[in-house]
Amino acid sequence: MSGVVRIRHVKIPVGDLARSVAWYRDLLRLTLAAEFRDQGVLRGAQLMDANGFGIALREREFCASKPDLAGFDVVALEVGAVEDLHELVRRADELGAEHTGVTDRGEYGAFLDLIDPDGTVIRVLADNPLHAGRFIGVDSDADGGFTLYDTPTL
Repeated sequence: MSGVVRIRHVKIPVGDLARSVAWYRDLLRLTLAAEFRDQGVLRGAQLMDANGFGIALREREFCASKPDLAGFDVVALEVGAVEDLHELVRRADELGAEHTGVTDRGEYGAFLDLIDPDGTVIRVLADNPLHAGRFIGVDSDADGGFTLYDTPTL
């Protein structure tokens, strides 16, 4: 896409705005950058990191269709190294935040799922092999294993 330099933010519907702001701020070390009110009532917030990426939160009751994303990995963030995932696990444990622990798949990268207060999964990746110019097909099995293929089917 011509001219696009980054995804500015991801907006996530939440049940309790104050609780979710605290969870995302503390766990991901984000800063509160903005609040959004509808007719004087606080309904949303924008959290940012130092590099300009943001997570916007909006009370689910005031989102179109009132989406419930519990159990769904709506976004994947990427960190620089697997050790950063382990640091996130340590911080999550200190804060009592639910997570899956780090799954390291060697040359296929590692990931950590953080479960927010509404059950939405925030996946964090390290050493992910997916990038422009290289195709990888992934076929997951019922036991969590996977096989790879190199010819697109779409």
